[in-house]
Amino acid sequence: MFDFTEEELNRYSRHILLQDVGVEGQEKIRDAKVLVVGAGGLGAPVSLYLAAAGVGTIGIIDGDVVDLSNLQRQVIHFTKDVDTPKVLSAKEKMLAINPNVKVNAIQDLLMANNALDIISEYDFIVDGTDNFPVKFLINDACVMAGKPFSHGGILRFEGQTFTHVPGSACYRCVFGAPPPPNAVPTCSQAGVLGAIAGMLGTIQAAETLKYITGVGELLTNKLLTFNAKTMDFRKISTRHNHNCKLCGDNPTITELIDYEQAACDLASHKK
Repeated sequence: MFDFTEEELNRYSRHILLQDVGVEGQEKIRDAKVLVVGAGGLGAPVSLYLAAAGVGTIGIIDGDVVDLSNLQRQVIHFTKDVDTPKVLSAKEKMLAINPNVKVNAIQDLLMANNALDIISEYDFIVDGTDNFPVKFLINDACVMAGKPFSHGGILRFEGQTFTHVPGSACYRCVFGAPPPPNAVPTCSQAGVLGAIAGMLGTIQAAETLKYITGVGELLTNKLLTFNAKTMDFRKISTRHNHNCKLCGDNPTITELIDYEQAACDLASHKK
C-alpha cells in the first residue's frame, strides 16, 4: 500500500508516468539511502538531482568550505556561501528543492578510520571526489563492505565514470594503485571546464537512480569516457581482474589505507 501524499504524487508525477518506474519505483527511491562523497563539482549536480528525485535519505560528506573559485562549476553553492562549510551550503539547497528528503550533512573527511562506519548506513555510494587517494579509499571500503558505488572523475575537458556492484570490476581492477603524488595534475593544477562537472554528475545521478529502481543497464564492467571538445563518448569494456589485490582470488589488501595526497589537495583540505 503506497502512502504518498497528493503533494508527493504531483511532485514525482513525471517519474510515476514512466512505465519502468511508476509508483513502485518512486517508493524504492523514497526508501533509498545514498551517500555522496564530496560536495564539489560532481557532488553538486548529483546531490541536487537525487534530492529532486526524492531519494529518502541523502548523506553528503566533505570537510571543506566554499571558495570563490568553486563557483565556476559547483552549482549547489552560491556567492553568499563563500567560507561556509560545503555540506551545510549543499544541505540548504537540497532541502529548498525538496523538503521531503532527509539530508545528513557530515562535515568531515572520509578517512581509513571512519569510512566503513560511514558507508555502512547507505545503500549506494557516489564518488564525487577530485583526488586519487580518496577514490581508492572509497573503492576499497565499498568492495570490503559489499556496497555498490559510482566512480566519477573529471579533468580539463574530459570525464570518466563507471558503476561497481559486488562481483563486477572495481577501481583497482582497472587502475591498480594510485599514481605517485603530483604525477597526475588535479583540477586545481590543470583546470576544468565547469560544465564538464554537470555532464558527468548527472550521469552519476542517473546511474544511482537506475540502481535503486532496477531500471536499465548499469555501467558495470564498462568505463564511459567523454571529451567535451569533440563531444565524443566511448565505452571501454572492463572485467573483474582475478589478480586484483583487493577483490581478486588471492587479495593482499585487507585493510583501508590513507594514501599520500598531492600538495595542492592537502592545502585544499586545510581550508
